[in-house]
Amino acid sequence: MTALILALTAGAGVGLVLGALGGGGSVLAVPALIYLLGFAPATATTASLVIVTATSLTALYAHARAGHVRWKAGAAFAAAGILPAAAAGIAAAHVPQTWSASGSSRPTGRSRTRTPSARSASPSACAAAPAG
Repeated sequence: MTALILALTAGAGVGLVLGALGGGGSVLAVPALIYLLGFAPATATTASLVIVTATSLTALYAHARAGHVRWKAGAAFAAAGILPAAAAGIAAAHVPQTWSASGSSRPTGRSRTRTPSARSASPSACAAAPAG
């Protein structure tokens, strides 16, 4: 299956669920982007934000035209979430890559040790080896 057809099929599925349930698009979009289309996790998360924002704005427009939007409640909810979301984004940038790459929220307790062959390798090979 070509990447375009796969992307369109996955996007239609995510859009259908997002439209029917009113939320949860990122829960489906991120794994689809990673496992079906080969995105890196950080890229998939960013792309998912763009996808969900576009879908949400489309739905907002339709509901606003019909008069079904509670603007004050929505603005209060958004305002309450801005600072915690920004703080979480800043905190996430400080998570060591070895934690986030393993999919674990805590260190595994295993440390990498260099083998004798790594110690006897050329200086450039040792410089490229992970510390630790």
